[in-house]
Amino acid sequence: MKRNRLWAAAPLSLGLAFGTLLLNPALRAQSQTAPAGQAPVGQEEQQKAQVFVGKVVKIQDGRYALVTDEQAGKGVYLDDQEKAKAFEGKNVKVTGILEIAKNLVHVSDIQLA
Repeated sequence: MKRNRLWAAAPLSLGLAFGTLLLNPALRAQSQTAPAGQAPVGQEEQQKAQVFVGKVVKIQDGRYALVTDEQAGKGVYLDDQEKAKAFEGKNVKVTGILEIAKNLVHVSDIQLA
């Protein structure tokens, strides 16, 4: 009987692992390296509020993220999970400061797009 339980749980485990592999690369930020001949983005540039447009989704680990380009699989994580929760599944405009190293937006405002 134990053997049957193991085989019943295997597809679920594989599905969760596969889903995590698909979503995590989808939320990686574009490379922030500067083109040749230009200085890299300075700290002062990272502190400016930006507007991000996309769809709020709940990912495998339970956090909310903003998918900005579904076809390319790009997006950012959102730090204010309570604000994001109210907009799950909706297209929104998020205003905030991007922390490039963590691919995380420090949310100041979320509005329906």
